[in-house]
Amino acid sequence: MLLAGALLLLAAGCGGTPPAERSEGAHATGRAAPLGPHGRRPPPAPAVCGPGPVALGSVRVAYAALLADAAVARRRPGGPAVARLGRLDENRLPTVLGVLRLKRRRDCRPAWYEVELPVLPNGTTGWVSARAVRLFSVGARIVVSLSERRLSLYRAGRLVLRAPAGVGAPATPTPVGRYVVDERWVLTSPDGPFGPAALGISAHSEPLADVWVEHGPIAIHGTNEPWTVGQAASHGCIRLANAVMRRLFPLVPAGTPVIIRP
Repeated sequence: MLLAGALLLLAAGCGGTPPAERSEGAHATGRAAPLGPHGRRPPPAPAVCGPGPVALGSVRVAYAALLADAAVARRRPGGPAVARLGRLDENRLPTVLGVLRLKRRRDCRPAWYEVELPVLPNGTTGWVSARAVRLFSVGARIVVSLSERRLSLYRAGRLVLRAPAGVGAPATPTPVGRYVVDERWVLTSPDGPFGPAALGISAHSEPLADVWVEHGPIAIHGTNEPWTVGQAASHGCIRLANAVMRRLFPLVPAGTPVIIRP
């Protein structure tokens, strides 16, 4: 999932054999896929504009944002900076952010959006100016249960896929929390450690943050070790059988929420 199609991000954090720190010699290559099926449904207009932020989304629809330009994420609207974001991410792909809340201006137009940030510590959020982003809607939602070692995909609130999943080993656990799919990759060969495709998400492996490139990124991907599906055996990524990954990938656009539960 890094520059020129070399999946250094995934190779760094999720394969069966720990690679070198910078993933030199990694053979997993692929191409970035389009954002995937999404809409431009605007957030519903309120009957009355209140002064406080309002939550966006439901079990049927979620909202995500693309940066129109470089932006500063702030601790609160107009407050101190939390992170600086580029229009393109580290892999030169459009920066995709999950949107949680909206604060409107007095005339009811959007002023600020609270977004999920792809930084450590996991779960960090910040507020970006509405002028800096373009909103879009997604109907997909992924829920991962670590105790059940199972992934479920919902479309418009309806369960459409459920499958066993490999999760992080005790020393490198899959982080619990709410994240977002921010990159989509198709592998040149399905026979490597990530199977036919991978969905990068905004989570990081905290134990590997200082070891692997890009601070231990987490993804949902296939595997060439199918016996580990349903086991706690990964470096924090979520592993699926390759046949399941092929079914999942076209149904999950960038911006899809990923809820990881204990």
